[in-house]
Amino acid sequence: MKRIFDIIIAFTVAIGVWQLIVWLSEVPHYILPGPLRVWNAFLFDFWLIMEHAQITIAEVLAGLVIGAALGMATALHLMISPSARRFILPVMVFSQAVPVFALAPILTLWLGYGIGSKIVMAILIIYFPVASNFYDGLRRTNPGLLDLAKTMGASDTHTLLRLRLPAALPSLGSGLRLAAVYAPIGAVIGEWVGSSKGLGFLMLLANGRAKIDLMFASLFVLALFTVALHALVGRFSKRLADWSE
Repeated sequence: MKRIFDIIIAFTVAIGVWQLIVWLSEVPHYILPGPLRVWNAFLFDFWLIMEHAQITIAEVLAGLVIGAALGMATALHLMISPSARRFILPVMVFSQAVPVFALAPILTLWLGYGIGSKIVMAILIIYFPVASNFYDGLRRTNPGLLDLAKTMGASDTHTLLRLRLPAALPSLGSGLRLAAVYAPIGAVIGEWVGSSKGLGFLMLLANGRAKIDLMFASLFVLALFTVALHALVGRFSKRLADWSE
C-alpha cells in the first residue's frame, strides 16, 4: 500500500512539474502540450488509441513468450552441450556487436509491414538477456552441492534438473524482468520503420500531422502497458525465486 502511495505522489509531482514548465516557458502546444490537453486527446481519440494499442500489445506478448522460450532453451542447451558452448556461445556474443535496431529495416523488407516483423524484432531484442542471465544462473550453482551430487552418483540430467535449474530460477527471473522492458521497445521500433498499425505507427502519424497531444497520449498508454507488464513479470519472477528456495 505504501508503495502505491509513493507512486501516486511521484506521478502527481511529475505532472505538476510538467504543467509548470508549460506555464513558465509558454511553449506552443504543438511543441509541448500540457497534461490537460494530452488527457483530452486521450479521451477524444480513446477508441483509436485502443485499436492501435491492441496490435502493439499482441506483438509484445508474442515476442516476449517466444523470445523467452528460445532464450531458456538456448541456455539449457549450452549447459548440457560442450559443442554448443564452443560454437553457439561465441556467435551469441558476436551478435550483440550488431545493433538490433539496425535490423528493423531488413526485417521489414523480408517479413513485410505486418505483425510478423515486429514480433521478430521483439524476440531479437529480448532473446540475449534471457539466455545470458539464465545460462549464468545455471553455471553458478553451489559447487558444494554439485560435488555432493557427483559423490552420490547423480547423473548429469538429474544434476541439471534437481540442482542447477532450481538454483538458476532467480537469474531467469532477472532476465524476464529485463525482457518485459525491452520487448515494447523492439515492437515500437519495428512499427516506426514500417507498419500501418500499432502505437508506434500512431505516434508517427500524429507527429506528421502536428497532433503532439495525441502522440503524447499514445506514448503514455505504451508506458503504462510497459509498467504493468514489468510488474506482472516481476511478480512471476518473485514466485520463481520462492520456488528455488
